[in-house]
Amino acid sequence: MTTTEYSPKSIDSNGEMSLKEIILAAKKWILYLFSKGLIILFFGLLGGVLGFFYSTTKEPLYIATTTFVLEDEKSSGGLSNLSGLASIAGLDLGGSGGGIFQGDNILGLYKSRTMLEQTLLSAVVLNGRKQLLVDRYIDFNNLRKKWAGNSALSKLAFNADSTIVDGFVEKPDRLRDSILGVIVTDLNNNYLTVAKPDKKLSTIQVDVKANDELFAKAFNDALVKNVNQFYVNTKTKKTLNNVQILQQKTDSVKRVMNGAIYSAVAIADATPNLNPTRQIQRVAPAQRAQFSAETNKAVLGELVKNLEMTKMALLKETPLIQVIDVPIFPLKREKFSNARGLIIGFIAFTFLSIIGVLLIKIYNDASK
Repeated sequence: MTTTEYSPKSIDSNGEMSLKEIILAAKKWILYLFSKGLIILFFGLLGGVLGFFYSTTKEPLYIATTTFVLEDEKSSGGLSNLSGLASIAGLDLGGSGGGIFQGDNILGLYKSRTMLEQTLLSAVVLNGRKQLLVDRYIDFNNLRKKWAGNSALSKLAFNADSTIVDGFVEKPDRLRDSILGVIVTDLNNNYLTVAKPDKKLSTIQVDVKANDELFAKAFNDALVKNVNQFYVNTKTKKTLNNVQILQQKTDSVKRVMNGAIYSAVAIADATPNLNPTRQIQRVAPAQRAQFSAETNKAVLGELVKNLEMTKMALLKETPLIQVIDVPIFPLKREKFSNARGLIIGFIAFTFLSIIGVLLIKIYNDASK
């Protein structure tokens, strides 16, 4: 069988090919691919075998999933009514203590380096043995074997000195921190998924996928606990500080008022047979103590009122995090099926072989 060839002469004066010429050119390439069918089929079958072998050797992934609902009070308008009263005690209640975190920002917390490092450095009990999660990660990824040729890495240890305080490692170490950074990046890229399944709802789902079932569950539990606790503490930090300040001032004023009351009574007891001509010894000190008690009583009343209203504001600002589902054993198992590996390998190698055959054809034609 011969095919119709085309040359630059068959192109019209406008430099465009006709529909007939395009069809003939396509037919030529298709017939050429059919002539190389055995080669393409061979590589396709080779890819299928490799894909099947890969699927049989690939370890399964275990998925730990936690789902919770976040109810967050975004409006801080109700606090404006407290500003005037709180100003008596020198406090500022005009803004929400959690203004830096609103709504979906909690999703970013789950991917942050600080939260992931704090979780990695958390100690958990696995198979009856207390172990840091970062050490568990190193074990099931066989990193110690890979580090055997490096004396510094082989001696690297994560312990209590690695504890993170207020977002910073208490005792920094360049090598340890760099390894933690690599692990955090790997967790974000290959292990951790945080999303809202339904954009209209406040439900948040945290998935941890790992080859180690115990690590997947333990890391998921620790991460959810650390992030949610940090989120609540940060949202309520300002108002909680105000509550503590008001409580201290209230207790202080109460002690002063009680002291003034006892002073007035003590003065009367100290002068039982007072000379009528020496009333100054009783009246002046007693009235001074009484005046101090009345003054502190009025201040105490306002402080107690502000304290109770600030406590109510704290309750209002505290976000409600209700856990719906937690990971339980056995975890969901995700396995790369043999059929899927065979099909993907066959398609991928067939496509690559077609590209390779065409490139060789183009090169040969160009060299001629």
